[in-house]
Amino acid sequence: MKIRNYIGIGLMAIASLSSCSSDFLDTEYTENLDHDAAINAGSNDPTAFLNGMWSWMVKFNTIDSSSGSHDDFSFMSVLHSTDMMSEDIAMAGFHWFGYDYGFDNRMFNYRRTNVDWTTFYSLIAKANEIIALYPEGGSTSTEKGLIGQAYAVRGMSYYYLVQMYQNCVKADGTINGDAPAVPMKLIAADGATEEQIADAKDRNTVQEVFNQIESDYNKAVENLQGYSRQSKNEISLEVALGLQARYYLLSQQWAKAEASAKAAQSGFSIMDEKGLQDGFMDINNEEWMWGFDHNTETQTAYASFFSMISSKAPGYAGLGYNTNLIDARLYSKMGDTDLRKKYWFNGPEGNKNENTAGAQLPYANIKFGSDGNWTMDYVYMRAAEMVLIEAEALARQGKNAEAATAMGKLMSMRDPSWNKKSVTAEDVVLQRRIELWGEGFAYFDLKRLNKGIDRSYSGNNHLAGYAITVPAQDVKWTYQIPLKEIQENTQISDDDQNP
Repeated sequence: MKIRNYIGIGLMAIASLSSCSSDFLDTEYTENLDHDAAINAGSNDPTAFLNGMWSWMVKFNTIDSSSGSHDDFSFMSVLHSTDMMSEDIAMAGFHWFGYDYGFDNRMFNYRRTNVDWTTFYSLIAKANEIIALYPEGGSTSTEKGLIGQAYAVRGMSYYYLVQMYQNCVKADGTINGDAPAVPMKLIAADGATEEQIADAKDRNTVQEVFNQIESDYNKAVENLQGYSRQSKNEISLEVALGLQARYYLLSQQWAKAEASAKAAQSGFSIMDEKGLQDGFMDINNEEWMWGFDHNTETQTAYASFFSMISSKAPGYAGLGYNTNLIDARLYSKMGDTDLRKKYWFNGPEGNKNENTAGAQLPYANIKFGSDGNWTMDYVYMRAAEMVLIEAEALARQGKNAEAATAMGKLMSMRDPSWNKKSVTAEDVVLQRRIELWGEGFAYFDLKRLNKGIDRSYSGNNHLAGYAITVPAQDVKWTYQIPLKEIQENTQISDDDQNP
């Protein structure tokens, strides 16, 4: 029995029995203002609402503060926990995120599903507070920018939820549109009636959630036209287009994915060789489109993404307890002239010249660095990803030569010997696995591409007992709805639970 997983959920179950009237989708983790106070706050300092969302996305122990769980640091812990369910990361030792690595952290009464569910529904609640401020729409570029960012965050939250709690793609590769997905939290400002708001709390179909995501992103793009953000903590028009491109890739709308990804790249450059060595910890990197600029007040030390991912930081990975290695087979697929192979990963012999135990290990990733005081910034979106989306979308339209041209924008800065004149979608997917390693894409790519994993190959470097095979469509890929949601949402019962 997994004692650590059960403790937190048990405490929450006890709490829920004493408070049956609250609606989990509203979340007790969001402080709601009354309408007049909200209007005044929005008029005086609308960025206060945005800052609340950005802070929530990096908050340590967002759900279960009683357990001191260092595997809960909001958005980035969702991305890291799902990354561990791929074959691209090999764990050097069992520690935090070990249950995720073993595909044993998805059940309704475990902390992981509760934490991830609440992380995104709290973001939705916070976005709805902003949207509700301006039911008629904003009248200034600042107001429109505020609304646009709220729609982008709401759409992004549903984008992740629908993939985690359902298979969006059938075994034959087509969209699983009729399958039950997740509840949606609509508000009057959406033009929804009370009946529609109530009905949306049921398990909407995948297609219904897709429609909401697309609508939210369209509104985000519309409202962010002409808006100038104050920092890369915020969502710009280009970032909204990038989020939209991700969704179009998921929903197999290839031409739209190509167009949005191409537009999203505007104003950003692919980092050069020097940038590849900067440790992925500075939001001022020319390639970073969106992220979080940490400071001494916002950093969460050991309970942080860098503590888990960076072999160079003085955290769990650097100490050698929880070091994340690149899968040996994926490493072997990188060309000898690939700069990422040189700067991001150790080879099979390791590197005894590194300063930390973790960074000395064979196949250790040294992609992520350390500034020594835990203020390393988080990256949410890079221009490289947009190039990869553009190239994949082109390849899936049969435009393989154009896909190679698009890929050249990235690969010319990664591998001087790369000179392909035509690329397939699989060529692009391989480069996604290498380029975006450790950044939270592997699980979602596997699910949308209807692929499983096989860590059991001869010569694998996965932790003993975890060199497992998990085929596509296996129930292990899909999280169960958390216990608290079933207890408190009258629209969902035990019969609606995922297998």
